[in-house]
Amino acid sequence: MKKIIVPVDFSKHSEYALEAAATLARKHNSEILALHMLELSNAIISEDSNSKQAETVFYLKLAEQKFTDFLEKPYLKDVNVTPIVKHFKVFGEVNDVAKEHNADLIVMGSHGSSGIKELFIGSNTEKVVRHADIPVLVVKHHPILMDFENVVFACDFSKEAIKPYINASHLFKLFGSKLHLVYVNLPGTNFKSSTEIELKVADFLKVADGNLDNMQNVHYVNDYSIEQGILNFANVKGADLIAVATHGRTGLSHFFEGSISEDIANHSTLPVMTFKI
Repeated sequence: MKKIIVPVDFSKHSEYALEAAATLARKHNSEILALHMLELSNAIISEDSNSKQAETVFYLKLAEQKFTDFLEKPYLKDVNVTPIVKHFKVFGEVNDVAKEHNADLIVMGSHGSSGIKELFIGSNTEKVVRHADIPVLVVKHHPILMDFENVVFACDFSKEAIKPYINASHLFKLFGSKLHLVYVNLPGTNFKSSTEIELKVADFLKVADGNLDNMQNVHYVNDYSIEQGILNFANVKGADLIAVATHGRTGLSHFFEGSISEDIANHSTLPVMTFKI
């Protein structure tokens, strides 16, 4: 893992993300691209007059200075950090920066569920997740442990889930993580027998891994909602991270055979990592 992007808005939660990224960067000898999005209006950016150009330069210099001060953190010592200031207007364009620099991971901080405004409802984190072609790690608290020894990967074992599963397997192998795959069996029309699930999983692993070695790491849980099933299983396993697949611009919906609620990321106290389908 060579490059990690951290979008910074100078908030407490973007500082959590920066510290989490620093821990990963130190372990994997990665470079951090600290990205600040300077939201200048079109009028300022496109105006040709000397006064508007001077105003643009003023705001850029002001942001650069504030950014420099923000990056003066003890946990960044001996970490290769490259500050980047862009005058984008939307966080969805973080993916453009990721492509430009061939980044491997985006780390973002978020408030999560607040009772009024939730993480994936009209937030900058939502925009990044929905546009990112690379994994996005969302942290909501001060990063105490970033070892990710036990990771729960929520999977419906469909053909669409093969790509994110393979990407997740490669990344967590790099992290030295134990990957636990979980399938949530729901009552009603979506209910499947043990035999049906096992056949589906076997077909999935034959394609994704080329063998059935990971059958022992697949777990089936019965619950009334996919969200609760995943959260309960992660708690039982003592997971350090929950990984989920996303359809990109359609968000975290249309996962499994019905839909997976974005509440998983909102309500999980654990870090959540998304992988694009």
